[in-house]
Amino acid sequence: MSLPAYLGDEVSAVGYRLAGLNVFVPAPGQEAEALASARRTAPLVLVSAATAAALPAELLRAALVALAPVTVLVPDVHERVPLPDSTARLRRELGVEA
Repeated sequence: MSLPAYLGDEVSAVGYRLAGLNVFVPAPGQEAEALASARRTAPLVLVSAATAAALPAELLRAALVALAPVTVLVPDVHERVPLPDSTARLRRELGVEA
C-alpha cells in the first residue's frame, strides 16, 4: 500500500513524516521533479502553498485537476504564501456576487 505524500518545507515535513506520510523537501528549482516523483508513487499529494508558488502554473494546474492522484494545496507553516481563495474564484467563475 502506498502512502500519501507531502511536498514542502522541512519544518512541516517533520510533522507529516510523524503522521506517516512520505515527504519531499525539494531544493530550490527542484519542485517540479519532486511533484512528479510524488505523483508517481502516492495516492494523495499535499503541496505546501510556498512549494506550489515555485511550480510552473500549468504543471500545478494539471496536478490539481487530475483525478489521480488527488493533489491538494495546504498552508505553508511560515505563512509566507497564502492559499488561493477558492471560494472567491468559484463565485467569480459562476458569476455570483457576495
